[in-house]
Amino acid sequence: MMRRLEDFVPADHSLRPIPAMVNEALVKMDGLFAGMYEADIKGGRPSIVPEKLLRAMLLQIFFSVRSERQLMEQTQYNLLYRWFIGLAMDDAVWVPTVFTKNRERLIAHDAIIELFNHIVETADRKGWLSGEHFSVDGTLIQAWASHRSFVRKDDAAGDEGDDDNTGGTSFKGQTRSNDTHESSTDPDARLYRKGKTASQMHYMGHTLSDNRHGLIANAMVSTVDGHAERETAKVMIHAACEAADDETISITLGADKGYDAREFINACQDMGVIPHVAQNKSGRHSAVPDVVAASEGYALSQRKRKLIEQGFGWAKTVGGIRQVMVRGLKRVDHLFVMTMTAYNLTRMRSLEQIRPQFA
Repeated sequence: MMRRLEDFVPADHSLRPIPAMVNEALVKMDGLFAGMYEADIKGGRPSIVPEKLLRAMLLQIFFSVRSERQLMEQTQYNLLYRWFIGLAMDDAVWVPTVFTKNRERLIAHDAIIELFNHIVETADRKGWLSGEHFSVDGTLIQAWASHRSFVRKDDAAGDEGDDDNTGGTSFKGQTRSNDTHESSTDPDARLYRKGKTASQMHYMGHTLSDNRHGLIANAMVSTVDGHAERETAKVMIHAACEAADDETISITLGADKGYDAREFINACQDMGVIPHVAQNKSGRHSAVPDVVAASEGYALSQRKRKLIEQGFGWAKTVGGIRQVMVRGLKRVDHLFVMTMTAYNLTRMRSLEQIRPQFA
């Protein structure tokens, strides 16, 4: 009796609902994939079909597989992995270097960003997004660069390619600054310290979550500084306002005390966004109007905004985003967005299972 891969995956397995959502999004990306093939016409079609590559990248996040080499090794013998990716039992598994090369192609064509957007569209169509009430926050992402790679900018060029970070200086008795120094292995990373923690090379990940179910409506990575969270928040909530395209709704934005700055509150109000930002009255006057802080909606936003922390927690413990193993702002950004795509899919899977009970 001939058996299919489908037969080996339990009907109640947690991955079961996810391929349908992913495949629906991938169908909408046919035009993008065709363009990727066309751009590579002289060298032939890519070695890995983009749809399978994206499924494999999601799988790596779902199961916390540390490296692409480990992912390829486990796909050799794991029938569940082959089923999810779309490989037959006797299909050859890709060489890790080929996988990495094709991943770079997806990044160059912003395919990961488009996949994220289509998954969000699916959530919206199913009624899982409010489209009105949002929360914003940021988190530090440790870069794949060490202190020893942090050298003076006029010396960094000579240290490029020093992947083992042995060419740096000890910095004893020296003043280190992002203005004068940069990492020889990842120039986009920045030395940063938050609170009482030690200074490390970091990026900053930002998410805009929808308050209805805590799904991530927007995600991006920036270089890190004292203003990055508020500046990126303005970009994301502006995009949400444009997507709403409805002057009759009142868009709200919840955030922690770090966003309570006059410039940020004014920017929100100029966009027609009600700033449900936690008031910071520690030795200062809050920029958030008291009439806003006294409203019922404000109190609800303050409770709902804590859902955003679940996304960061999942991304760092399951998704492995606590310290990235890629370099460069664009690569880190796409990895972060892919991780948040995977997070949305896990929440949407749960919503799909819960909702019918209340129908």
